[in-house]
Amino acid sequence: MTTLASGTDTLTRDALTVLQPGFTGTTAPDWLLRRLGEGLAAVGLFGRNITSPEQLASLTAQLRAERDDVLVAIDEEGGDVTRLEVHTGSSFPGNHALGAVDDTELTREVALELGRRLAACGVNFNWAPSGDVNSDPANPVIGVRSFGADPDRVARHTAAYVTGLQSAGVAACTKHFPGHGDTAVDSHLALPRIDAAADVLHTRELAPFRAAIAAGTRAVMSAHILVPALDPARPATLSRTVLTDLLRGELGYQGLIVTDGMEMQAISATYGIEHGSVLAVAAGADAICVGGGLADEETVRRLRDALVEAVRSGELPEERLAQAADRVRSLARWTATTHRAGSDAAAPDIGLVAARRALDVTRVDPCPPLTEAPFVAVFTPVSNIAVGAETPWGVAAELSRRLPGTETAGFTGDHAGQEALAAAGDRRIVAVLRDEHRHPWMTAALDALLASRPDTVVVEMGVPQAQARGALYIATHGAARVCGTAAAEVIAPR
Repeated sequence: MTTLASGTDTLTRDALTVLQPGFTGTTAPDWLLRRLGEGLAAVGLFGRNITSPEQLASLTAQLRAERDDVLVAIDEEGGDVTRLEVHTGSSFPGNHALGAVDDTELTREVALELGRRLAACGVNFNWAPSGDVNSDPANPVIGVRSFGADPDRVARHTAAYVTGLQSAGVAACTKHFPGHGDTAVDSHLALPRIDAAADVLHTRELAPFRAAIAAGTRAVMSAHILVPALDPARPATLSRTVLTDLLRGELGYQGLIVTDGMEMQAISATYGIEHGSVLAVAAGADAICVGGGLADEETVRRLRDALVEAVRSGELPEERLAQAADRVRSLARWTATTHRAGSDAAAPDIGLVAARRALDVTRVDPCPPLTEAPFVAVFTPVSNIAVGAETPWGVAAELSRRLPGTETAGFTGDHAGQEALAAAGDRRIVAVLRDEHRHPWMTAALDALLASRPDTVVVEMGVPQAQARGALYIATHGAARVCGTAAAEVIAPR
């Protein structure tokens, strides 16, 4: 194992060890490699760092040449939130599709295959799965990232996902504790508040986390949410009551606690990332995730120095920081020594198999088959930050392969329906939606389309809360590439 730089004292080394920073570029910058030599133990990867599996494997090898026990983390949920396939769309459906199928063995197999692909690229820590119960249909940031609205179903599939992912030797990180599903605010943008009573929280929000802990999840990610029934003063990430008393004490969890991104506005705009990081570690967090939006050496230096100064001033007990660093190193040891499932059980097509099973198809009789190139009208909402706008979605790409000449365009706003009709001309229309129930303009656009063109095919790729309508209505329960492929197979069968 690489020897740490001799000039790095224990306190500074521990402060670096608890950080999980990101960086820009597809190769590791010199500053990051230098910090790994000084004690930094983890690196977070995002879509900006990845162009191909081969490039990613080269990057992780570069990191391990500097520190062979480094935790290489990624935010790879599959489905709508993909970093491994950020430029093409995911080969795996997301949680909502898996929850719709409700086959826990399938969920385990999908997570295992995803884990295999991550491990093959040198990634050993995944900030997934989401164990959030999507109890608020208007939730702008969870939605299809959740296995559903039923706590028991979410609990079963969260446990299955953890089991599958960790069977591949990739540590799971169940998020967002104590549950981000009952929010109408995105914590990337502001501080959400959940006003549910304590008994509701224990039976609904906490059920998936109990299941994940029982399944052996190696990490749990905290949520930047205020839950007054648990702590009326501080958001969960900064709350000793939530992280230490509840998660450690009541639920008996002994693994790593990592924060959600500290640059998110719920924390950075209210406490600042330096003070917020100190408060998080003091509350019981063991690792500070930062780098989704802040990805430079200066951020790492500022956070390191803030933690060191907090110890020296007495604000943060030195033994708490040392304990946090020890948990990070313990997880690194697990990733280096855990048994991985053999490659003979690989299931490369399991994602498409799952996406096909997740489809909910409603046909109106008679429904003319689609035999000529259609016009695909994509009604495009603003993507939340977790999903990102760079990942393609929809059905047009696969329909173009099946029906050459297929054309597509995106529409948004109050006149989207009329604009789509004008663009389509006399071609058959395939309308692609994402969370129609959350966007009144989308409902109005579909109304306009169906009034003029009742033979329109409708594909809902978000949470299917709105009424099924159109000549053919397909709910995919997510917008992964394989979900689009599965829908296209139904629209234009060969």
